[in-house]
Amino acid sequence: MIRLNKNPLTGGTSTERKEAMRTGAFKFNRVEFAGSLGDLGTLIPLTVALVVISGLSVTTVLVMVGSFYIFSGLYFKLPIPVQPLKVVCAIAIAFPEKISLPIISASAILFGCILLVLALTGLIDWIAKFFTRPIMRGIQLGLGFILINKGLDFVLQPEIFIEQSGISVSSLSPIINPALGIFGFLIALLLLSSKRFPSSLVILSIGIVAGIFCGALQNIEFSMGPTPLKIFRPAMDDFVNGFFLLVLPQIPLTLGNAVMGTADTCYSLFGKGNLTERATYRSFACTMGLANIIAGVIGGMPMCHGAGGLAAHYRFGARTGGANLMIGAIFLFIGIVFGKTGIALLSSIPNAILGVLLLFAGLELALLIKDVENHTDLFLTFLIAGIGFVTTNMGIAFFVGIIILHFIRWKKIKI
Repeated sequence: MIRLNKNPLTGGTSTERKEAMRTGAFKFNRVEFAGSLGDLGTLIPLTVALVVISGLSVTTVLVMVGSFYIFSGLYFKLPIPVQPLKVVCAIAIAFPEKISLPIISASAILFGCILLVLALTGLIDWIAKFFTRPIMRGIQLGLGFILINKGLDFVLQPEIFIEQSGISVSSLSPIINPALGIFGFLIALLLLSSKRFPSSLVILSIGIVAGIFCGALQNIEFSMGPTPLKIFRPAMDDFVNGFFLLVLPQIPLTLGNAVMGTADTCYSLFGKGNLTERATYRSFACTMGLANIIAGVIGGMPMCHGAGGLAAHYRFGARTGGANLMIGAIFLFIGIVFGKTGIALLSSIPNAILGVLLLFAGLELALLIKDVENHTDLFLTFLIAGIGFVTTNMGIAFFVGIIILHFIRWKKIKI
């Protein structure tokens, strides 16, 4: 009897992997749906924070996220993630007095134009030559460490919800959130390979019930209909500030993670063939470029793809673009039908549950280094990962990695 080896953290049996690599129709089942929820730990916190602090339109943000998810699923036919531009969002959230809505709009338009130029001129393929395997694996491992650390932070923090204003929080909150995280982790680990009870679906259900029990929906006025749509026309000063404050720090991370990292993760998880023929550097740069130009014009959230998000979707069961269509439809529905209430509904998921999703996404991404065997390559991989983790800036890690790589080759150093 032939036994199929199953690893709960690397994607299931060899038969399942062959099925995942087969071109064909989209899948719409509970496992695919569970996988579609895998990246909420990255998407929801930044989205909620950006809307609440910076004042973006809820409907515009959610409709753009949903539309980008659906388009990516239809075009790539893979569970390609949609995420906020992390550096842009982090700076905008940290300095709302400096980063106005027109500046966010200008940065999205600029960023989109830059990506389109890189894709259409072919410069993106030239830049990709600098992203060798150890450098790519180092970036992925570093991002994995960051996701694991952020996931643990979400689990261990005393606040149960992202936005707790107006909610009467129990004095047991510092205990409830970590306890919920530990319980969610054990449940997710137990069901990690289950198709009957997909782990992300189960722990999200548990989290929503726990959130309601803890008062997540207190003082919420349910309102139907979308929030207003506004067309932005940023001034020249907005473009200048957007470029230097937001776009310039974001470019290295996007090229390394959202373009090269996403493509490389596609090949690692699904192999090279018909299924991944559209998962190219140019395609990812083009889709993100177009999405950000549109988002900038209508005041949406700057967005990208990401290796960590792809690992998260895959880890929890997504194998086709059907996952994108399902999660995209949910965001469209919430954004159009519920308007302002939508952000309250998303923020009702407890921090601990979001943390568990981030934790497993980080583990999936970190395990991609399994194909690095050469000692020198391993040295570079862990060096880049360490720098990226400590600085939380994968651009710095990338440039240091390039310098060290060429120094080792120049001096012919054996490690």
